[in-house]
Amino acid sequence: MPKGGPEGGDGGGGGSVWLRADPNLATLLDYRYRTRWKAERAQHGKGKNMSGKSGADIYLPVPPGTEVRDADTGEVLGELIEPGATLLVAKGGRGGRGNQHFATPTHQSPREWEPGEFGQERRIELVLKLIADVGLLGEPNAGKSTLLSVISAARPKIADYPFTTLEPHLGVVGLSGHRSFVVADIPGIIEGAHAGKGLGLRFLQHVERTRVVAVLVPVDSPDPQATYELLRREAALYSPELAAKPHVVVLTKTDLITPHAQRPTIRPEAGAAVLGISAVTSAGVPELLEVLWHTLPTVPATR
Repeated sequence: MPKGGPEGGDGGGGGSVWLRADPNLATLLDYRYRTRWKAERAQHGKGKNMSGKSGADIYLPVPPGTEVRDADTGEVLGELIEPGATLLVAKGGRGGRGNQHFATPTHQSPREWEPGEFGQERRIELVLKLIADVGLLGEPNAGKSTLLSVISAARPKIADYPFTTLEPHLGVVGLSGHRSFVVADIPGIIEGAHAGKGLGLRFLQHVERTRVVAVLVPVDSPDPQATYELLRREAALYSPELAAKPHVVVLTKTDLITPHAQRPTIRPEAGAAVLGISAVTSAGVPELLEVLWHTLPTVPATR
């Protein structure tokens, strides 16, 4: 407009990409099939000093317990633990300034303007770590899945061969007096699991968030003490914090002990309790659950 002065509006800000913890989700399966997500683009500024509309943010739902890493640098960007928690993973671009900002008393019709900035583009890796109160840690066929099926409504696969459990399972244990806690059945740990042997490296991460670890040692093990020390060593090599968590030693399959045979003895670390159980006959199981329950209040929830 002749003698009308500058009236170029600002460009809008681009939308950002957020992650949001959704308690209704339990897996990251949706992100296997769609791997590229983009927030809404902003609009340009207009005449009459009208700023452009900002782009809408996009919120991607993930299950609680998701850890977010930069796929290029490996940097941990954050963790989503509590339901509804959000994490900014890619910030939207900044809108440019229109020529209205460049007017001066001696330069009343500026043609200068400022370009906007591109939004952030980032490759991220999502890692789901289960959240449970008690984690069952043991070698393959130590009786973890059988125990979980007896104390909860979970139905993990049970068979007499190694690595029956190929993915973690969660079960809710109900006790009298409206008490309950969550137990995670972790696939079997073997020597070298901390370095990726077997399935250990994929699933040791799930024990990280547990408050108490139940170390399962079958009574028919050739050397129960060595088995216990192996499991403790693998946990410590994977994560010193994991090894520092309180633990309870559980001698499983006590129904295999003949009436005149002596139950194996284990010398536990840190004064840990040692209990014998049989998931088949339920012998010792109620006592074990009570010990686990009374151990939990002494350990803060993992965050």
